[in-house]
Amino acid sequence: QSGHGSRCVTDVELKRLKDAFKRTSGLSYYMTQQCFYREVLGDGVPPKVAEVIYTSFGGSSKGLHFNNLIVGLVLLTRGRDEEKAKYLFSLFASEQGGYAARDDMEAVLRVLDGEVPPSLRKCFSEGDKVNYERFRNWLLQNKEAFTLSRWLLSGGVCVTLTDDSDTPTFYQTLAGVTHLEESDIIDLEKRYWLLKAQSRTGRFDLETFVPLVSPPIHASLSEGLFHAFDENRDNHIDFKEISCGLSACCRGPIAERQKFCFKVFDVDRDGVLSRDELHEMVVALLEVWKDNRTDTLPELHSSVSDIVEGILKMHDTTKLGHLTLEDYQIWSVKSALANEFLNLLFQVCHIVLGLRPATPEEEGQIIRGWLERESRHGLQPGQNWFLISMLWWQHTSVSTFPSKHTAFLTAESCFARQHNVSDNNNQCFSGANGHLASQLAAQRPGAIDNQPLVNTDPVKAPTLTMEGGRLKRSLQLVAGRDFETVPEPVWRALYHWYGANLSLPRPVIQQSKTGQAELELFPRYLLFLRQQPPSRSPQSNIWVNMGNVPSPNAPLKRVLAYTGCFSRMATIKDIHLYLSQRLRIKEEDMRLWLYNSENYLTLLDDEDHTLESLKIQDEQHLVIEVRNKDMSWPEEMSFIANSSKMDRHKVPTEKGATGLSNLGNTCFMNSSIQCVSNTKPLTDYFISGRHLYELNRTNPIGMRGHMAKCYGDLVMELWSGTQKNVAPLKLRWTIAKYAPRFNGFQQQDSQELLAFLLDGLHEDLNRVHDKPYVELKDSDGRPDWEVASEAWENHLRRNRSIVVDLFHGQLKSQVKCKTCGHISARFDPFNFLSLPLPMDSSMHLEITVIKLDGSTPVRFGLRLNMDEKYTGLKKQLSELCSLKPEQILLAEVHTSNIKNFPQDNQKVRLSVNGFLCAFEIPVPGSPTSLTSPTLTDITPIANGPAANGHLGNKPVLIPNGGPSTMVPSSPETPLANGLANGHITPVQESPFIGYIIAMHRKMMRTELYFLSSQKNRPSLFGMPLIVPCTVHTSKKDLYDAVWIQVSRLASPLPPQEASNHAQDCDDSMGYQYPFTLRVVSKDGNSCAWCPWYRFCRGCAIECTEDRASVGNAYIAVDWDPTALHLRYQTSQERIVEEHCSVEQSRRAQAEPISLDSCLKAFTSEEELGEDELYYCSKCKTHRLATKKLDLWRLPPILIVHLKRFQFVNGRWIKSQKIVKFPQQNFDPSAFLAPRDLEQHCLHSRSEGEDLLRVGEDNLSSISAPAGFCNLPKASPASSRKSAPSLSRTSSPSSSPKTSSGGRRPGRLRLPQLGSKHRLSNSKENLEGASNAEAEPRDGTLQADTEATTAAGLPGHCDVILMNGDSNGLSSDCSTESSVDPDNSLPQHRDNVCLDAIYNLYAISCHSGIMGGGHYVTYAKNPNDKWYCYNDSSCKEVHAEEIDTDSAYILFYEQQGVDYSQFLPKTDGKKMADTSSMDEDFESDYKKYCVLQ
Repeated sequence: QSGHGSRCVTDVELKRLKDAFKRTSGLSYYMTQQCFYREVLGDGVPPKVAEVIYTSFGGSSKGLHFNNLIVGLVLLTRGRDEEKAKYLFSLFASEQGGYAARDDMEAVLRVLDGEVPPSLRKCFSEGDKVNYERFRNWLLQNKEAFTLSRWLLSGGVCVTLTDDSDTPTFYQTLAGVTHLEESDIIDLEKRYWLLKAQSRTGRFDLETFVPLVSPPIHASLSEGLFHAFDENRDNHIDFKEISCGLSACCRGPIAERQKFCFKVFDVDRDGVLSRDELHEMVVALLEVWKDNRTDTLPELHSSVSDIVEGILKMHDTTKLGHLTLEDYQIWSVKSALANEFLNLLFQVCHIVLGLRPATPEEEGQIIRGWLERESRHGLQPGQNWFLISMLWWQHTSVSTFPSKHTAFLTAESCFARQHNVSDNNNQCFSGANGHLASQLAAQRPGAIDNQPLVNTDPVKAPTLTMEGGRLKRSLQLVAGRDFETVPEPVWRALYHWYGANLSLPRPVIQQSKTGQAELELFPRYLLFLRQQPPSRSPQSNIWVNMGNVPSPNAPLKRVLAYTGCFSRMATIKDIHLYLSQRLRIKEEDMRLWLYNSENYLTLLDDEDHTLESLKIQDEQHLVIEVRNKDMSWPEEMSFIANSSKMDRHKVPTEKGATGLSNLGNTCFMNSSIQCVSNTKPLTDYFISGRHLYELNRTNPIGMRGHMAKCYGDLVMELWSGTQKNVAPLKLRWTIAKYAPRFNGFQQQDSQELLAFLLDGLHEDLNRVHDKPYVELKDSDGRPDWEVASEAWENHLRRNRSIVVDLFHGQLKSQVKCKTCGHISARFDPFNFLSLPLPMDSSMHLEITVIKLDGSTPVRFGLRLNMDEKYTGLKKQLSELCSLKPEQILLAEVHTSNIKNFPQDNQKVRLSVNGFLCAFEIPVPGSPTSLTSPTLTDITPIANGPAANGHLGNKPVLIPNGGPSTMVPSSPETPLANGLANGHITPVQESPFIGYIIAMHRKMMRTELYFLSSQKNRPSLFGMPLIVPCTVHTSKKDLYDAVWIQVSRLASPLPPQEASNHAQDCDDSMGYQYPFTLRVVSKDGNSCAWCPWYRFCRGCAIECTEDRASVGNAYIAVDWDPTALHLRYQTSQERIVEEHCSVEQSRRAQAEPISLDSCLKAFTSEEELGEDELYYCSKCKTHRLATKKLDLWRLPPILIVHLKRFQFVNGRWIKSQKIVKFPQQNFDPSAFLAPRDLEQHCLHSRSEGEDLLRVGEDNLSSISAPAGFCNLPKASPASSRKSAPSLSRTSSPSSSPKTSSGGRRPGRLRLPQLGSKHRLSNSKENLEGASNAEAEPRDGTLQADTEATTAAGLPGHCDVILMNGDSNGLSSDCSTESSVDPDNSLPQHRDNVCLDAIYNLYAISCHSGIMGGGHYVTYAKNPNDKWYCYNDSSCKEVHAEEIDTDSAYILFYEQQGVDYSQFLPKTDGKKMADTSSMDEDFESDYKKYCVLQ
């Protein structure tokens, strides 16, 4: 049978089918099932039918063999009825093939057609089985019985194996109206698309055109030249315009060419050259002459105005003081200036715009003229020149290109075109008519061959740069003998005309020593290595998944991956940027290393060095390092793994300016560590080794001292000033061991890690070794200061450490019963403030409104509530765009088709695929549509018409073409009910149709096809349209309605007089309408009326006065290929006007908020909901209540966490809100809780604050008007000689002041809040030494009379006033407190000061999305410079370069605090023995590495 198949196929067809098979199936002999459906049958064939055909051809899960495919196709397209009958019988017959059973046949037909034809009875009139004979007889009498029989047997087959119809191409059309050959036009088109591709806007507009032609065309003329081409004045040169313009300018008779020049000078396009225009013209022409010629002209010695007057005197025939076109043409014939300009235009049209010269002589003049001009200008740094081998250059016959090193030719021969035409007839060169073409072909040289100039060493790796090759150094190559150099435009033109095997561009650089321009023939040739990924099994052990540290036994393999040439003047930054773009690697994900030897690499991180200054020579190896998926750097990981074997090169760096290697998604950790490490008082504590005296190895909720020890070791490394970066292995490992939640490869939250770190350090350094049990008492109406002081005291009895001293503050949380007004206050410690950001409850949506009048669409910006419905969207939109809500049809547009119509009552969602458009639809009663009947006339629809609210009883427009579920695509499908956008979807028979949907379509032609139906395939483009269509609409109305909307996309036809056409031909360019309308199904690919087996792409709608009853079809606007090419402007589809609401809405969305407003929100009163009832101790039951947070006591170091991540509707989202925060002088005092006034000792209003801040021992605290300290009640608890130590803080400004931070209780993510985060003083210090207060701090309580003395507090406490008075209070009232020195319970001083002012010293920033993204830290070094810590990189930055917009955690330190007071005295104490800890670590870590 295969013989039979190929018999019917010609060799040409067989070759095409083989190529088509190769195109779709590659080298395999089998075609996949999906490919068969798509490429062979096309998408019009129903899937069930396609499946039957596939199987019947012999297709299986393995695919369909080429031979079987051909046999099948030949049978379908060329088989005789007998063969087709056999084929159909085989579909129904059983395995043995002798007969077909009725059940089988009915089953197959149900699958194919969904029904069994009545005529089948006749086939089985004699039993339930039939043989082939009987089946064939029945079939040939009932050819219409079922789909496949109708397709194959009745009415002529609509699909053939080969499609021979050829429509004239638009190249032929264009050649007919210009002086260009079809081949010129095809050639020009390639060039045109290349030039247009450089445009920013997608249009070939003035902005794109000027840089191309100027220089050599002067800027003053380039705009005129643009307008001469742009005949229809739409600021875009389309392909038709460029073809006609080049034809007129270069190939037409002299009169036509001068007319083109005239248009260049006629700036205002009024058809005459005024005096001013002539003046401009002469100035420009003189410049052109000087630029292009060395000989002199009489005009060069006269003034411009004299020349202008001379021209007018001689040639102004109308005597109106201007030149008409005819006047200009007569002048130009004799004028050397005009001819020189024409000569220049001639060069530009060929070299820049890509017209191919008609003769070798012409080509010679063009190239020579260009090179002579360039050689006078000399080399300009930044240009590229191209080398061309002399061997080829000479072959181009010296007459064509005399080398620029030979004598210049005389000026006369420069423009041969115009002089050698003796009779001034309309054809100047026979070449233009193509008679000379045959002679030309003989002497034309082949492609440019530059191979002789370059080394032919086989390069082992691909090159990344475009230098084309390394020039041979062995032969001393000499310019002018071995090669010619030409500027870029000339090379591009030659390459376009001849092709070339190698481009050899070389940059013009400025020598660093002499500053002269030179052509760099030998750029530095660099070899780039890349790491080979290690073949390692994924991690197996989960308990301490540290990220992927490579194992020591597998060092990184680096292999030669690429080569590249870079100018010796190129900077590291230039090379980095080039490589990242070329290799498509994000800049920040790539680093360059200088490869000195296997174990010695130098990171090239100073971007401004040039190759020359780094002394990088030819053939130097560089390593391109690409960050791993988990953000770690392979070189670093390898180094860490092998660090025992390699010696680390010590690099002196600024202390503290050391990066931390990413160990696999650990930037969250690195960022937090760098912030804490830059907290100077804490770092001083660790560097001085104080922590070793205070390690708490027994704390059950600590980490046996491991955390503090590892962190201390790391800080010492970071501040040793000997390394650019270190790997925080031990710390990472310790965290992983004690907090497995930070394991794995996810990006974690740096704030959670920070909380864990501070907490871990605190517990490991807690000076309280046996925590007493502390009871929480109700405030019960007691004064705040008393409750606060008690809570603080309790906190300190369990928690005292350097962490408490520096970071802990106190929050007041007050709950008020809404029933009885009972107030209960609690005071909780915090170690940082977590401020919720106002979550955006609104979304910003941009929507494009497309009106029926064809005006440019307008984009509007809306801000909608998160749960807004589409009705609300329409309402808001209608207020902006002057359409009523019922005139708006919302649609999601995707790939040039409407994907769906959102329903009115659905929630608005931001579309993922496609974008939201609002189409204007005709409104009932308007002239374009008929008044629709009222609801009563409509067949009711299951969903109930009133579902959409605005359907009352007013007339309703019934659109056709709602969402897919509703519009029957063929009469067979039943209608699904539903409402689109509040319009009722018509029932099939309903005669009232308001609009239809149209889409733009073009045919894509392929020469490699299987069946004729697939030779031209439709492809949708542009934006779909809504076209009014009612029972009264005629077919011509439909065409007009479409034209109104698309006319802005078609370039206008030029005014007749401005045309560059050679003959009057516009009728051939765009018929009355440049498109045909066809009825199509919803997908836009196939006909809405014909059955699939007709393979119809849509029946055409004739442009007549008949009624357009297109029923439920969509329509395709099929653009005529010529019109599409010449007039359709792709760039116009994208143009929308932007309404001011877009900017406003975007701005509102991005409006930054201030840190103060976040604090304000944090401390504002909030209602507790039904689900958060509060147990009121007075009502004795759960009640509704309000809750308010306030800051009570501020720590010396205040950490503010901006809660960017929130859990909304079951998922985490990140707020990108920008928060503006002060870097200097941040004053949070306004958010401190007001103190009870009756009890205040200081409420001088002049201070602007009537509140005292309370802080206590070792916790910097709330500030009252400077410098007050009081002691809490002299109970046994507060005992210790404290005055001496206190008085060390000798001035108010140095007294520890403080500020505030807060976090809502219950929202803390820290474990065991009840028992931790307390503050403290070292136990050892409690032993009554006179210096007991090694770290005084302001705690505070309320004193309550002005200038209090100990008696001043009503029996509550002794007060010490210290260094009083920076605020005009008492001047020197230090009194000693008489407290019992022997009591060893913590004692508290309260330094009441109200002016805690903070400065920012570190920020952790998060960029990117939740769960992904990246953390970076900015921190201020003690040397007063800011550094950016980005994992292992640490660079100095200016304060204004800090990325404050993505700030996530802010670190503030209080001004004027003497931090040395926090360092505990270590005299006479013994250091903890940590050797056992190191051993623990080593053994565990080794186990870990082995597991790896």
